Amino acid sequence: MLMGPTLEKLKGLKLYGMAQALEEQLADREDLSFEEKLGLLVDREATERENRRLLTRLRPAPRNPYWNIAQEEWTSPLKTKASNIARRWDGFTALTAIK
Repeated sequence: MLMGPTLEKLKGLKLYGMAQALEEQLADREDLSFEEKLGLLVDREATERENRRLLTRLRPAPRNPYWNIAQEEWTSPLKTKASNIARRWDGFTALTAIK
């Protein structure tokens, strides 16, 4: 069986973790059953996907350094004034700075 096309197909299907695990299994030449090898491949792919998902969530959101909550246009059914929100925000930031 040719592993080159198989590895390319795995990468084409975006199964990068599975492709990398298969390359490692081919290099190790361990005597494992088919089920064990398949289990290792699937576990590796699941771990890679989870890691990518976590990295995406941990990436910080871009922030505008010139943004100010008091300058926002606020419309709500309760007719909340921007000055009241800004005053509450300043109080909240003061409380968090104390901790």
